[in-house]
Amino acid sequence: MWSEKYRPKNIVDLVGNEEARYDFVEWFTKWKKGTKPILLVGPPGVGKTTLAKLAAKQFGYDMIELNASDVRNKGRIQEILQPILGSESLLGHPMIFIDEVDGIHGRADYGGAETLIKILKEPTVPILLAANSDISTKMKSIKKVVKTIRLRPLSPRMMQLYLNTILKKEAASLGSESLNKIVMEARGDLRSMINSVQATVTGFEPPTEKSFERLNIEEGINAFFKAKSIDEARIVLYSMHIDPRDKINAFYSSIITSDIDKKNLVHMLQTISKADMLYGKIMKTQNWRLLRYLDSILLGLYSTDVTIRYSQYNLSWPLLNRIRWDGRKIKLLTSMASKNLHISVSTFATFIFKTMLFCMKNNKLNFELNEEFDDIIEKEMSLIK
Repeated sequence: MWSEKYRPKNIVDLVGNEEARYDFVEWFTKWKKGTKPILLVGPPGVGKTTLAKLAAKQFGYDMIELNASDVRNKGRIQEILQPILGSESLLGHPMIFIDEVDGIHGRADYGGAETLIKILKEPTVPILLAANSDISTKMKSIKKVVKTIRLRPLSPRMMQLYLNTILKKEAASLGSESLNKIVMEARGDLRSMINSVQATVTGFEPPTEKSFERLNIEEGINAFFKAKSIDEARIVLYSMHIDPRDKINAFYSSIITSDIDKKNLVHMLQTISKADMLYGKIMKTQNWRLLRYLDSILLGLYSTDVTIRYSQYNLSWPLLNRIRWDGRKIKLLTSMASKNLHISVSTFATFIFKTMLFCMKNNKLNFELNEEFDDIIEKEMSLIK
């Protein structure tokens, strides 16, 4: 997809919002424990997620991407974030990015907002939030503990200039009337504009039913696994107008965080692997026509025998598995050790754990632990340089 092909590779490659980007980069260069988290505010497609991903890459962080649906529940937040906030050695240099945080409030908020705000007040890693809007009264409590940076939509003229550059590189053309219509309908959403132009120029846009015309990642994943037939699931896939990499990652992270029996899990991971191999081939050859086969592969994930809901963590797959399988052991280990040392879990996890591992690795400390922790201790010590 052109939106993926021409995704900026560096923060300086982004278009517009120069002052906001300057403030953003300055925040990163000066970040230290306790620095107020950042709240990026702007309409869809303005570049909030792209800015976060580029910053993680350029400043050497492992970005953990969450959605509002992941942080509505107090227990869910503690399960996901405690291993991240408590053990730097587990993830190297983690950075948390929570998208659509303005959707955290509502009937489905079971203590999530209060727990999140507590974390925002005492950050031990860089934390970025993104919201389409911050004008609701429910966002006031979050705004009090963050630094807000606003990203504004690009002007129609700037969007048209950017689009003409892409069309020139693709050796494609579009009539001025069609071009103006697409630019105006995008309303500053650069990603949507590029996708619309590619569909118009190449003619490749799978048919969809009106009820599923546009679905975001969360809506799409949930609708896919709730579909009453494979035909309905196929329509849902075609309606998810998102980057292929994001689609594959969303299915993967949703699957591994759901309670699935071994047989179904093996089948689904094999299907995801096939989709990932196809995408790798597309990126290597730049043969985007192969993209039409991606949804056919992902359709193999459809099953009426499992219950899966959307969950997104934007990390490499090996790292995702480590969080899933090792996180519980680390949580238990930090809890037991903190009791023995008569300190809080957060103090042990943040200040003591890594030092303890370093001493154990260099045979300076003999800390007796149950055998069940031997494998996780070995893994953690191997990460310390």
